Amino acid sequence: MLYYLFEYLEQQYQLPGASVFQFITFRAALAIICSLLFSTIFGKKIIGYLQKQQVGETVRDLGLAGQVEKAGTPTMGGIIIILATLLPVVLFSRLDNIYVIMLIVTTLWMGLIGFIDDYIKVFKKDKEGLKGRFKILGQVGLGVFVGAVMYFHPGVTIKQEKVNPQFSNELITQSSESEFYAEESQSLKTTIPFVKDNEFDYATLVSWLGDGYQNYAWLIFIPIVIFIVTAVSNGANLTDGIDGLAAGSSAIIVFALAIFAFVSGNIVFSDYLNVMFIPRLGEVVVFIAAFVGALIGFLWYNTYPAQVFMGDTGSLTIGGVIAVIAIAVRKELLIPLLCGIFFAESLSVILQVSWFKYTRKKYGEGRRIFKMSPLHHHYQKSGYHESKIVTRFWIVGIFLAILSIVTLKLR
Repeated sequence: MLYYLFEYLEQQYQLPGASVFQFITFRAALAIICSLLFSTIFGKKIIGYLQKQQVGETVRDLGLAGQVEKAGTPTMGGIIIILATLLPVVLFSRLDNIYVIMLIVTTLWMGLIGFIDDYIKVFKKDKEGLKGRFKILGQVGLGVFVGAVMYFHPGVTIKQEKVNPQFSNELITQSSESEFYAEESQSLKTTIPFVKDNEFDYATLVSWLGDGYQNYAWLIFIPIVIFIVTAVSNGANLTDGIDGLAAGSSAIIVFALAIFAFVSGNIVFSDYLNVMFIPRLGEVVVFIAAFVGALIGFLWYNTYPAQVFMGDTGSLTIGGVIAVIAIAVRKELLIPLLCGIFFAESLSVILQVSWFKYTRKKYGEGRRIFKMSPLHHHYQKSGYHESKIVTRFWIVGIFLAILSIVTLKLR
């Protein structure tokens, strides 16, 4: 909104300093400051309102230390994250950018699913919340939307680098973009980490269809997007089990994605690092900056001992947004590494349930791999304080984020 205002003032009145709003880095800085202030200042008021409405967490006694004391702590705090993200985005981003539109829709879509789930748990006193099949249906719907946009929308393109020995890479800062890059083209290409020739086109998966197979690539691409959105959003949901774990881990992941978005959306850096150049992607950095600010601001109240829980309103939204950003920057194949905390939490549940069912069928008695799943509860059962667990998970998350960023050159 302010972008268009200052653009108008610059064009019509040559207002001094108005051109600074053209810079993504400047608007990203304003977005993170605004979201931090909103989530910390107004977050307290929202928590007070939730307490007044008796929106308290119902805790099942699982025998975990400090668990009973958390009963009654306000939940649905994901509202803070959503509002603190969308407000700066509306103010400072270009709202005609397809990637920004896609992320706004994702935030509202997943936020609504999580809100309904929390509402049923809190106000209808149904501990199961929204039925699993309806959650999955909502996630599938979002996956179809995102996949369709990435495939069909004319604004979602890449630019292929021309092979022109007349120019050296260093001259790109002095020459026209057209001298180095071909025209924009729609493509389902993505990047494979740690591989030298790291571009992979999903369309090749249906090449067996013969001539014109590219026209049917959406048949394989959209189901892949659905799987990614569903897996990451559920992974974030499982990670949200102890104070500060989901919000802190997500902030680390999203910050790494901001670097990928900035590099891929900038012609100079993408050429220098020899990564895919994606026009208009840089605008996503403004959204990500607001999202990071919202997560860090939320941590002010969510670290141990938590004054508020994000609930499914927050965790499903976080997972959905991370998945869509990764798809937009063509780094979705990095998710198992970058989102390693989410992956480990989900895998621990899958292994625990599968092994329990298998051993119960074979031996008549179910056996467990972990003391409790998801994984963070295993460490709680082992006697670790949740603050230590969270801190160590954050350290692992930082290491995974750094390793993911290194893939820009390590291949």
